[in-house]
Amino acid sequence: MNATCNYFKLFDLPVAFVLDPARLDEAYRSVQRQVHPDRFAGASDAERRLAMQRATLANEAYATLRQPLARALHILALRGVDANAGGGARMQPGFLARQLEWREAVAQARAARDAAALERLQQELQGEKDGRYEGLGGLLGGRQDEQAAEAARELMFIEKLEAEIGDGIEALEAG
Repeated sequence: MNATCNYFKLFDLPVAFVLDPARLDEAYRSVQRQVHPDRFAGASDAERRLAMQRATLANEAYATLRQPLARALHILALRGVDANAGGGARMQPGFLARQLEWREAVAQARAARDAAALERLQQELQGEKDGRYEGLGGLLGGRQDEQAAEAARELMFIEKLEAEIGDGIEALEAG
């Protein structure tokens, strides 16, 4: 992420966790129409490079704001909070225990080559994630940034574990 750039400002959107996807899409298309490198085909090398940089920034900003976790991390960064700092040491003991349970369940399901168990875990994590995103939105809206950073770290773990489960399911299906 470009730490010096406010992606919301780039698209003329309010800094908010909850975004209207259609409004974000339209804002992105509008910016892309203005900075797309094809519009600068006859321009000088410097102008073409600048257009490419702006188009790249617009793409990066759009990708960030489309994803709830990346959007939350960007909001926190704009507020001077690095959610990646501190890692697991700042997580609640209850969540750390859940991490261990989930990891053990994934390891057991993979060892047993039990795709159904992995799919159940994936569904459980999706439900867990949905509730946590709702809570994260409230924390960000209430400017409870340290708690929001902790919630974001927990969501990072859940999303990473979800991806690992997905990889495990694919591996079982492939072979």
